[in-house]
Amino acid sequence: MLDKLRIVKQRYDEVSDLIIQPDIIMDQKRYAALMKEYKDLGDVVKKGDEYQTLTNNIEEAKEILADGSDAEMNEMAKMEIEEANSRIPELENEIKFLLIPKDPEDSKNAVVELRAGTGGDEASIFAGDLFRMYSKYCESRGWKVSTVDYSEGTNGGFKEIQFEVNGPDVYGTLKFEAGVHRVQRVPQTETQGRVHTSAATCMVFPEAEEFDVEINPKDVRIDFFCSSGPGGQSVNTTYSAVRLTHIPSGLVAQCQDQKSQHKNKEKAFKVLRSRLYDMELEKKNAEDALKRGSMVSSGDRSAKIRTYNYAQGRVTDHRIGLSLYDLPNIVNGDIQKIIDELMLAENTQKLKGLADGI
Repeated sequence: MLDKLRIVKQRYDEVSDLIIQPDIIMDQKRYAALMKEYKDLGDVVKKGDEYQTLTNNIEEAKEILADGSDAEMNEMAKMEIEEANSRIPELENEIKFLLIPKDPEDSKNAVVELRAGTGGDEASIFAGDLFRMYSKYCESRGWKVSTVDYSEGTNGGFKEIQFEVNGPDVYGTLKFEAGVHRVQRVPQTETQGRVHTSAATCMVFPEAEEFDVEINPKDVRIDFFCSSGPGGQSVNTTYSAVRLTHIPSGLVAQCQDQKSQHKNKEKAFKVLRSRLYDMELEKKNAEDALKRGSMVSSGDRSAKIRTYNYAQGRVTDHRIGLSLYDLPNIVNGDIQKIIDELMLAENTQKLKGLADGI
């Protein structure tokens, strides 16, 4: 453990020297990557310093016990060893998890897209419920949610809604939500009181920076149209909404949330970059998942990941077999406990992969 920590400290010192070099500061992409590495290494170094202090305390206490001349000092030395030994195993586990190679995408902002699936109007209502759930969760984390585009359902909710989430480590947290969410309940539109099963799909993209993806303007067709939905006098009167079509890939991104055509165009380009970036990332994730047999975040968006059963007040995450009888709080945004379990499962897999030499 100490040898690994020494290597980390050496790299931490190297990076701290690099990030103050003028040529590095001028290279935006490299500077951003090094700053992220500096922060991550700093977390390990902090834990490493604590680990080193504890091991030093044990050695000093053993020397006192070996001398044995002062009974009071001996008692204090024994307590020192006991406290250090009780903390060290926990600290070693924390350091092991910190030493797992981090996904560079995890620190990025995210673009989230919810689409109503099977279930007609009830599926749209459920997509709206999921949007509120994520909005409240993001609010509890201090993250900013900004709507990009949406299409309302006929009886409430959304046929689809797309929104940005800005904050620290957003993608690394929300990526676990990607997949098919299923709800079992009596719909608002049901007169017979029968339980229906409906579904909505959640897609989560890491928000790509301009230096992550270069888009040739000649490859993009830009269309302007009138916004729809609530928004005051500018709705249906000004061509403020923007639709971008990336001709080589066929990908489409649009934004109608802002009254300004320029702001909508800016947002739409951000989404288009993120979609293109995600296409490449999805290929890589599929290869990585196949390599380590991951069941947590394989990137399979057609996979059913979670069921919300209203009759039983139960939420089940099928990837890790977790069932929680706390549905009212969960749909009200309290999803951290589920995400923590998913993160733990993935990190355990990664640790196993490292141990197996993968």
